[in-house]
Amino acid sequence: MRPWALLLLLGALPPGGAAAPARNVLLLLADDGGFESGAYNNSAIHTPNLDALARRALVFQNAFTSVSSCSPSRASILTGLPQHQNGMYGLHQDVHHFNSFDGVRSLPQLLSHAGVRTGIIGKKHVGPGAVYPFDFAYTEENNSVLQVGRNITRIKELVRRFLQSQDERPFFLYVAFHDPHRCGHSQPQYGPFCEKFGNGQSGMGWIPDWKPQIYQPEQVQVPPFVPDTPAAREDLAAQYTTIGRMDQGIGLVLQELRHAGFLNSTLVIYTSDNGIPFPGGRTNLYRSGTAQPLLLSSPEHPRRWGQVSPAFASLLDLTPTILDWFSIPYPAYSIFGKRRVQLTGKSLLPALESEQPWATAFLSQSQHEVTMYYPMRAVQHRQYRLIHNLHYRMPFPIDQDLYVSPTFQDLLGRTRAGQPTHWNRSLQQYYYRARWELFDCSQDPAESHNLAPDPRYASVLQLLRAQLLQWQWDTGDPWVCAPDAVLEEKLSPQCQPLHNEL
Repeated sequence: MRPWALLLLLGALPPGGAAAPARNVLLLLADDGGFESGAYNNSAIHTPNLDALARRALVFQNAFTSVSSCSPSRASILTGLPQHQNGMYGLHQDVHHFNSFDGVRSLPQLLSHAGVRTGIIGKKHVGPGAVYPFDFAYTEENNSVLQVGRNITRIKELVRRFLQSQDERPFFLYVAFHDPHRCGHSQPQYGPFCEKFGNGQSGMGWIPDWKPQIYQPEQVQVPPFVPDTPAAREDLAAQYTTIGRMDQGIGLVLQELRHAGFLNSTLVIYTSDNGIPFPGGRTNLYRSGTAQPLLLSSPEHPRRWGQVSPAFASLLDLTPTILDWFSIPYPAYSIFGKRRVQLTGKSLLPALESEQPWATAFLSQSQHEVTMYYPMRAVQHRQYRLIHNLHYRMPFPIDQDLYVSPTFQDLLGRTRAGQPTHWNRSLQQYYYRARWELFDCSQDPAESHNLAPDPRYASVLQLLRAQLLQWQWDTGDPWVCAPDAVLEEKLSPQCQPLHNEL
């Protein structure tokens, strides 16, 4: 027997010696999901299953992804390391072709070595395969991502197959929905958000367990960072329909968990990988692009069910949390044979016991698509968020999904025609950003007033810059000296000036 397996077995024995039910984990991940749910006070959308899960969970108000891009976020979730440390700088698929470093020790590796059975259903979007192995895998690598990521009947059947296995090891099951990701760039025949996929209409296919909910543009709640235009409202209405499909899928997955007898031994986590795919959302390190829903449902902590926590959480905390749930020590290892890698995230399990004082989150982004090189680093401490735009003299890049969206096309058309955009900033302001952006999110939730040049906030700016720089050094960020110096590890100081007038 492996030593970790023995540790798990002994940890499952209560004082009397009889085996307690093995602890398990179910991770539910939305794709470009946001706060469109009743659990987060959106009364315009019908999400009964997420709302029911929230009543059995601790609801985090200040949860953040560490990177607002699909593959980098998923890699960070599954390693506990920011993108600049695990190597997944951008998207994994096709021409983008980013991968984590071969020496990274991922969550599924660590769990498997400790005797935990691992499964993934849905969108994987990370690599290489040797770094992210799963015992049970139905993903875009061996199936249609529409079938394993949006067809909730197929997802239900795969979850049932995983749970009905005769394998008695504790399990980690990762269900990564493809909803509510846009598909206007990849499968436009199904609508901007694939909201028509499986609705039973001619050529759309049929998902037996899905009861489509149709929303009218006037019904939706427009987030403050999205232009309030007819085009954006229609876009959001389509998004709502796919969120509804995911919500029904979550209900089916939890029903399978209950029927298999695992509900009362499983930690259920629900979150999303990054911000919603609208201007100001995904690919931005603004709060609007990085704030995430996070529900932590523990059968062992009913006292915290339905409570709302203001404590800061990061998706970098999920790997430490899951390891902690299984009583597995955190890894410490070297990727390139030099400095040792240690998790900088924290376990969220103490928040299930009592309220925590956590008030800081760090963020790091380098690319999204391969052409979208716009490195940014950020920190939020209490109400203040500081963003360092390393390539601030270049225009902020726009991804292909967003570009063809009705919302962005309408924004482009209005800008060219000199018409009101009904947005909280101009397209020019969106493209061209200051090197340092400092916001008081409590007074300026739209993040439209940059305080960095204001001498009254000099001490805040200095504190946050110091916190951010220390985290970059702690996590081995290759960009730590950029853009006005070059990193030379064998020299002192290690950041050698370039004298490039930045």
